[in-house]
Amino acid sequence: MKLRKIIALVSLVVVIGGSIYGYLVYKDIFSENTAFSEDRVAVYIPKGATFSQVQDSVKPYIADMERFNMVADKKSYPQYVKSGKFILKRGMNSNDIINALRQPVPVNISFNNQETLDRAIGRIAQQIEPDSLTLLKVFTHKNFLDENGFTEDNLLSMFIPNTYEFFWDTSALKVREKLAKEYRKFWNEERLAKAERLNMTPLEVSSLAAIVHKETVKEDERPRVAGVYLNRLQKGMKLEADPTVIYAIKRQSGDFDQVIKRVLNKDLVIDSPYNTYKNQGVPPGPIAMPDISAIDAVLNAEKHNYIYFCASTTKPGYHEFAVTAAQHQENARKYHAWVQKLGIVR
Repeated sequence: MKLRKIIALVSLVVVIGGSIYGYLVYKDIFSENTAFSEDRVAVYIPKGATFSQVQDSVKPYIADMERFNMVADKKSYPQYVKSGKFILKRGMNSNDIINALRQPVPVNISFNNQETLDRAIGRIAQQIEPDSLTLLKVFTHKNFLDENGFTEDNLLSMFIPNTYEFFWDTSALKVREKLAKEYRKFWNEERLAKAERLNMTPLEVSSLAAIVHKETVKEDERPRVAGVYLNRLQKGMKLEADPTVIYAIKRQSGDFDQVIKRVLNKDLVIDSPYNTYKNQGVPPGPIAMPDISAIDAVLNAEKHNYIYFCASTTKPGYHEFAVTAAQHQENARKYHAWVQKLGIVR
């Protein structure tokens, strides 16, 4: 009888002990284990990262690292660390956190208004894992340029400003492949046919579109500005576009941060293939990254007889257009008087 009581008591102790242990394990696994007030935070795990590196990355957001480590070990996470961007949500338990660290989420990267290839690639590098040097090396590889008909001068044309989805740890090669594919997709049969009717290549269209983009921020005016430049090309005239002179000055000095609001007569003689006051035709590459509206403005340019245009003094952001040199000189006179009044000397 006593033996039965002892066995029953031991069994009860075992059951109670097991229950307590089970509760503690359950608590370690399924109780809240985050330490941030935001609704969610992003964690970035580089390729080849060890579990120790993951611990360093998540430590600021975890309330109890011992509980996190225990669950990670039970779920064999340290042996199967994944790279990428991961989202942790406030209130997650350790189990949720480990599951989240196994599900990389995509990132949306965007780029626009970049004046140089280096800056475009630098902007991309800010948003994904590969650094700018790695990306630049891949994008400017001679075989890639030759096979796709690009040069380092016109490669900026390949970057069609848009929003693209990547995983954060996407390789530089795959980034290049995706953007090249999107470029070929952008230049569909319709756009290629329109460029051919203008007797221009897609690269020449992009170079002209960059000028149009720089000339006016008003999208509704871009087809008219494009029409002016196409009229000049058809008449065998030089483009004589001030933005190309500004670009030539920046490129020659290496200072793309300088602000030049006014082009002076002395600037027009700068020796540069980008100076359209000295050189015939479009520049050897875009002077900036043209957006889609500027490219389509060239392909769908307004048909008119205008040869000249000048910034308007009465419609901010817009321009006054002229057919004759005399009309243009009058518009220019008003503009220069207005600029002088504002005290803009450079």
